[in-house]
Amino acid sequence: MRILLIEDNSDFAALLAEGLAKRNISVEHASSLLEAASFFANNAYDVIILDLGLPDGDGIEWLGKLRPDRPPVLILTARGALAERVLGLDTGADDYLVKPAEIEEIAARIRAMTRRPGVRDAVVLDAGGLSLDTVSRHVAFDGAPISLGRKETDFLELLLRRAGKVVPREAIEAVLYGLDEPVTPNALEALASRVRRRLSEVGATDMLHTVRGVGYFIGGNKA
Repeated sequence: MRILLIEDNSDFAALLAEGLAKRNISVEHASSLLEAASFFANNAYDVIILDLGLPDGDGIEWLGKLRPDRPPVLILTARGALAERVLGLDTGADDYLVKPAEIEEIAARIRAMTRRPGVRDAVVLDAGGLSLDTVSRHVAFDGAPISLGRKETDFLELLLRRAGKVVPREAIEAVLYGLDEPVTPNALEALASRVRRRLSEVGATDMLHTVRGVGYFIGGNKA
């Protein structure tokens, strides 16, 4: 599962992203509404977590301008007055949570929103017989299960969401590795190699491609 977190407090965002990652929820962080608009225009998300007091505008106004087929939105803010909560929900938020909030409750509310009928475009990502269930994290090729670790699955999800398009390595590293997590120069190559080996074991020998110096993409025909 992948979410977009719109939050200007970088320390809080890093802690939240780390906590959610332990619960198989990957986080992409935008620190402003302008950055969020760029992320949202070029990527697909299961849920948006939205702070309201942002450096370049108010989250409520931004929420009101989102297209109708947007993913569910959880407002996570320090604004706890009844009028604020009512305004947020009436503007289109699917849920409203006041800071401070426990990671476990935030994760539970995310899961609850994604279980509601009609709020997600697709639970299963698929390209050329390679599939990933974004809720169960089950990966398979032509029905044959593939055993992957959390980071390997997150890596594959990033590529499947943009199947056929090159995903830059910088974008991949920003999502997969936390701010305080040491990343060796060849960490991503080693990760891709493990995923490619797992895919090859079930016959998916021409699915994961490397564009040297640029990034990776999922494509090709079934083996």
